[in-house]
Amino acid sequence: MDKKWFLGLKRKEVLAFVLFYFFFATLYYVTLWINQGGLNNTDEAFFSFVKYLDMCGLQYSVFLLFTLPIWYLIFRQFQSKKLYLRLLLHFITLPIFVFGTQKTYYWLSDLAGFYHLEGRAAIWDVYIPALFYLLQFGIFHAYEHYKENQRKLILEGELRQAALKSELAAIKAQLNPHFLYNVFNTINASVPAENERTRNMIAQLSDLFRYQLRASKTDIVTLEEELEFVKKYLDLEKERFKERLHIDIKVSKDLMSEKIPPMLLQPLVENSVKHGLASLIEGGTISIYIFKEEGKLKFEISDTGVGIKNKQNVFDKGVGLTNTRLRLQKMYQSQLELLDNSPKGLTIKFAI
Repeated sequence: MDKKWFLGLKRKEVLAFVLFYFFFATLYYVTLWINQGGLNNTDEAFFSFVKYLDMCGLQYSVFLLFTLPIWYLIFRQFQSKKLYLRLLLHFITLPIFVFGTQKTYYWLSDLAGFYHLEGRAAIWDVYIPALFYLLQFGIFHAYEHYKENQRKLILEGELRQAALKSELAAIKAQLNPHFLYNVFNTINASVPAENERTRNMIAQLSDLFRYQLRASKTDIVTLEEELEFVKKYLDLEKERFKERLHIDIKVSKDLMSEKIPPMLLQPLVENSVKHGLASLIEGGTISIYIFKEEGKLKFEISDTGVGIKNKQNVFDKGVGLTNTRLRLQKMYQSQLELLDNSPKGLTIKFAI
C-alpha cells in the first residue's frame, strides 16, 4: 500500500507531478529549439544542459515554486469548501501566478545572465504561464474528482457487502421466531418460582431478541426505545460482572422522542464491555452521554477499560464497529471517532 509521503500525497503522485513538469519543460525547450532553427543546426548539441536551464528549466522551476502554495491553499486549506468557491479563488491566484512567475523569472535570469524575452515579445511570458496554470490546475481538479469518485465506489462496495451481511443476518434472525419465543417461555415456565432472578433474565433475553427482530424490519426507532434495549443488554451483562460493572447514562428526557436507526448504540456498548472491561479484574464504568448541539444529536460512549492503541486497525477486525461506521457514513455522512478516554479507556463519538 502506497502511504502518504509529502503534503498528504503518495510517492507515485509526487513522482507523477515531477514528471509532469519535466515533460512540459522539455517540450517547451524542444519547441524553442525548433523555432530557432535547431533542426538545421547539426553542429549544436540537441540537449545542452546549460541551454536547457537557460531556456526553460529556470522558468518551470519558478512555475513549480508558485504552484505549490497555491495548490496547498486550494486542495488542502480550502478542501472542505464548496467547489464553486474554490474555482472562484483561481481568479485571484491566476494573476498572482502569471505576473509573479514572470517578474521572478526575469529577475533570476538577469542574476544568472540567462536570456529572457523583452519588449512586446514578453507578452508570451504572460500567455504561456496562464495556459500552463489553467492546464495543470484543470488536471489537479480532475484528479481530485477521480479520487473522490474512487473513494465513493469503494465505500459503496463496502456498504453493499455490509448490507448483504445484514440481510443474511436478518433472514437468520427471522427463522421461526415464534419457535424461539416458545422455547424461552418453556424454559421460563420450568424455572422454579423462587428463582425469580433467573426468570427475569430469560424474559430480558427474550425482549432483546424481539427488539433485534423488529430492528430488521424497520428503519427508524425512537431514542427511548433504543436506550431501553441497551439498558436491558447492560442489565444482563451486570448479572455476569456483578459490582464490577458500573453504568452511567445521561440523556435529557426531551430527547427521548428523537428518531434514530435501530441497533445503533448496542454494538458500540457491547464493544466497550467485551474489549474494554471484560479483561479487567476490577471492571469499570460504561458511560453513555447523548445531547443536542447545533441541530445535531451527538453521542458519546465511554469506558474505563484497557483502551485501544491502534484505533484504525479496529475497523479491520470488529464487525460491530465497522458496520456502524458504514451506516453513519451512508445515512448521515458522519464519521465514527475513536478517542482516548481520561484517565484510561476509550471514547466513541459520532453525530447525526
